Amino acid sequence: MSGTRVLVAGASIAGPALAHWLRRRGAEVTVVERAPELRPGGQAVDARGVTKEVIRRMGLDDAVRAARTQTAGAYTVDEAGKVLETYRAEDDGGDGYISEIEILRGDLSHVLYDDTRDGVEYLFGDRIAELTQEADGVDVTFAGGDRRRFDLVVGADGLHSSLREMVFGPRERFIRHLGLVLAFYSVPNEFGLDRWLIDFQESGRSAGLRPLRDTTRAMAMLSFSAGDFEVDYRDIEAQKRLLRERTADMGWLTPRILAHLDDTPDFYLDQVAQVVMDRWSNGRVVLLGDAAFSPSPMSGQGTGLALVGAYLLAGELAASGWDPEAGFAGYEKRMRSFVEANQEIGRLHVRSLAVPDPDAEPSAEPEWDPELIDHAINGVELPDYAGVPDSGVAV
Repeated sequence: MSGTRVLVAGASIAGPALAHWLRRRGAEVTVVERAPELRPGGQAVDARGVTKEVIRRMGLDDAVRAARTQTAGAYTVDEAGKVLETYRAEDDGGDGYISEIEILRGDLSHVLYDDTRDGVEYLFGDRIAELTQEADGVDVTFAGGDRRRFDLVVGADGLHSSLREMVFGPRERFIRHLGLVLAFYSVPNEFGLDRWLIDFQESGRSAGLRPLRDTTRAMAMLSFSAGDFEVDYRDIEAQKRLLRERTADMGWLTPRILAHLDDTPDFYLDQVAQVVMDRWSNGRVVLLGDAAFSPSPMSGQGTGLALVGAYLLAGELAASGWDPEAGFAGYEKRMRSFVEANQEIGRLHVRSLAVPDPDAEPSAEPEWDPELIDHAINGVELPDYAGVPDSGVAV
């Protein structure tokens, strides 16, 4: 066992997934999360292609599948509700628009937390306040006042990563907005939704309803174009006002969906954005998941990148004898092209939704290259790391 002490910031998906693999490789892991507890619900996330193999190697295939949304497919509809296109979960071998493994972010977070809670230290309601790197370790001061030393620190704290800003620089340097705002929140299922997602698009905007395992509820999803979005991502009331302003005149079921804005327990709104960095590490600090390489929700692969990245980061560190320079370099080398393919998918999806400017020169429709799609789903090697310590699940 290595006894390497690793601090991970963030307890959503990337953080607990990394904790799983670090623990199996012999590290002592602490996960710090600023929220007082795990956050429930959230958007539906998908596991496609190589990500399903990572889940299998974690020994969590049964647990993840048991928590699926069980969505059968999706319809796109016109304003009157007439079906325009149909997508099924079994399309493309389960790796299509609606994936075979689709699960709410909060449910996946709980699966990962339940898997690691007995072997990993979790600190909820706290955060990293200060961090000082030295040649042989990292001194960390927590907001709660505790001071501790770790061998490595990992930022898995999402798109708005505080650790990234602390170690790598201002968020504006790395975040690329794609000109779209996305909101979702749960509503009563007064719409007769039954295992099928419904999506309506109008003038560069969309409104949709997604089924949940709790059939008395549904997940509302809305999006609109906005290059000038400046609302504080923590100011919920301002976000709700903005959403009403930008979508109140939409057709279909949109007014009924908006009527539940004030009584929903889990409202979320943010810019659709990517994180683009030349390097994901600095000394003994490294980033993982959306903090390092958010592909945006429009890629459908943010969770996949987090889970695959966690497997590779822990494996490369263990294979290098826990040398941060070599381990981080191996992780970046293996992940980089996989990340770039998924970020391109995200950008193409946003472009496909944009309303053409009548005064602009005509531009070609985005091309969905089959090779690009395959690379974004399967285009990364998963070494078996033979000879590297593994105290966990037999695969």
